[in-house]
Amino acid sequence: MTELKIRSEFPHEVRAIENVWIPMRDGARLAGRLWLPEDAKTEPVPAILEYIPYRKRDFTRHRDSMMHPYVAGHGYACLRVDLRGSGDSDGVLTDEYLQQELDDGYDVIAWLAQQPWCTGKVGMIGISWGGFNGLQIAAMRPPALAGVISLCSTDDRYADDIHHMGGCLLGDNLSWASVMFAYNSLPPDPEIVGDRWREMWHERLDGSGLWLETWLRHQRRDEYWRHGSIAEDYAAVQCPVMAVSGWADGYSNAVFRLLANLSCPRKGLVGPWSHKYPHIATPGPAIGFLQECLRWWDCWLKGQDTGLDDEPMLRVWMQDSVPPTTHYSHRPGRWVAEPTWPSPNVGVRRLPLAPRRLLAEGSTVPEATLSIQSPLTLGLFAGKWCSYGAGADLAHDQRQEDGGALVFESDPLTETFEILGAPVVELELSSDRPVAMVALRLSDVAPDDKATRITYGMLNLTHRDSRQHPTPVPVDTHQTVRVQLNDVAQCFPIGHRIRLAISTSYWPLVWPSPEPVRLTVYTGKSALFLPDRSPRSGDASLRTFPDPEGSTPAPQELIASGHHNWLVHRDLAADASMLEVINDHGIVHLEDIDLRVERRAIERYRSAGDDFTSVRGETHHSRRLTRGSWDVRTETRTVLRSNLAEFHITAELDAFENDVRVRSRNWNVRIPRDLI
Repeated sequence: MTELKIRSEFPHEVRAIENVWIPMRDGARLAGRLWLPEDAKTEPVPAILEYIPYRKRDFTRHRDSMMHPYVAGHGYACLRVDLRGSGDSDGVLTDEYLQQELDDGYDVIAWLAQQPWCTGKVGMIGISWGGFNGLQIAAMRPPALAGVISLCSTDDRYADDIHHMGGCLLGDNLSWASVMFAYNSLPPDPEIVGDRWREMWHERLDGSGLWLETWLRHQRRDEYWRHGSIAEDYAAVQCPVMAVSGWADGYSNAVFRLLANLSCPRKGLVGPWSHKYPHIATPGPAIGFLQECLRWWDCWLKGQDTGLDDEPMLRVWMQDSVPPTTHYSHRPGRWVAEPTWPSPNVGVRRLPLAPRRLLAEGSTVPEATLSIQSPLTLGLFAGKWCSYGAGADLAHDQRQEDGGALVFESDPLTETFEILGAPVVELELSSDRPVAMVALRLSDVAPDDKATRITYGMLNLTHRDSRQHPTPVPVDTHQTVRVQLNDVAQCFPIGHRIRLAISTSYWPLVWPSPEPVRLTVYTGKSALFLPDRSPRSGDASLRTFPDPEGSTPAPQELIASGHHNWLVHRDLAADASMLEVINDHGIVHLEDIDLRVERRAIERYRSAGDDFTSVRGETHHSRRLTRGSWDVRTETRTVLRSNLAEFHITAELDAFENDVRVRSRNWNVRIPRDLI
């Protein structure tokens, strides 16, 4: 594994400004941290903006310090801004991607362009939230915005985000709502905002709200999700876009849609990575991503020829076969590229479904009727929808799941077979319930029978015709549905088998249907369609990525180590199951601002037998900030349950100053299920 090389010398000396205030059109101020080349006042430079809610002062301080000074040292002004209502900025944050957020971002870009040390050209970079709003603000066409690097983001907030997948409700919807519940409970830093910190804190405690409730009130693709989804109008984005993700991340599909649908200059990059910047990501290999960013910025913000025009539109990591496990430090494989996407180099191989078999293309298919009613707990070994590379959050050996599924498997391969793109499964089926889901998993099965999940997909069958206008499934009636699995690049070796598994449950990665479902699959028309990629001679001569580099990280001392784990508990006497996820980041002392930061989270997903009304997700987050006599702590708890007709949320927020509780809020909310 290539280690990150720390650099302290750059072409430009850099001055770090701990906080700058950026005025908004309504008089509010956003807080930013600025890295500026020392000679920028006499030799203006382009500016790079990262615009997110994750607290520049403390929680992203270490990461920011390895990234933004590096880019600034190569002749850019780098500004890291807290969204309105987050970190040290004014206001209260009440949801993701509100128009207020986008308008503020537009104003930040205008402010940057007007500064005497800026050439008037601005770029946006961001991962996840910052990748989202980079695309969304680009669609507003700020005059100064000359390029975007968007990582781990999406063009469609309903189809491909942490809330839903195939019309199914993701377990990560609860997990992510709980993370933001914790973030939103914290105060700004008194060293930045002064004596008004307590007033600002209490405004946030009282006003931020329970985001999980908001999200659960929108269970179909309505106007709420269409807002901020640039898929509604790809042509609105006119500045150049670099779209980046990783196969272990939850957002890789958007890279392929952006390349296919944008008309602006664009490049796509997908590595083996989780939800991290590629110079610090696992699984490796990490790459010199900051150097790649500089090539992008130098081209579009400085007008230099950096060779981008001579390179293919898409570059991806073609993964080799690996044994199944829940965490990889490195994924073997190689870089491959396609000059355009969609690529004429990728065809379709149709493998018909037969009882327990995936037949070869062109085979005669026997008519058969197969049925499955999966155990509720099929999915305990599925891992996380979006891996952060921080623990055992990838899918485990699929043999532990396949006993509760319909399994279709190929003969051992007689030649190496590579796929690139999105596998699709076409199923002729019927359901014995009007609300049902189907989950599909594609696995690489080795000669020793170990099964590594390659990709997966799912469909809420009430969304078979429309995500905006779902309808109940006609009971015991033949339906033909197409389910698209996540995009992937994978090499299947000689002697391995390809396995497709079909189940009616995938809990807790996906919230289950209201009651047990039996699906019947008819093999006559059902088939797996694989994106068959032919080897390209040009892959061997692709430019080699440089090794990962970064600037000197902010000094910090680990006071107490953290702990990350995923635990599956099975109580056989009670027939009860629980997935327990532990994310304890320990205690860290940020030495340059003399601040102690503590954060811990635990999630538990429970069920009993095949009682679909027993499913329960619960989260608990604890966060603490300490400096001298200033000591604040928050505890947030959320529980989500459901029955046949509704979801039930209970939540608690407690805030402490010097161990005295100063605020306590409680929620008890019931929300009708909407064909989910």
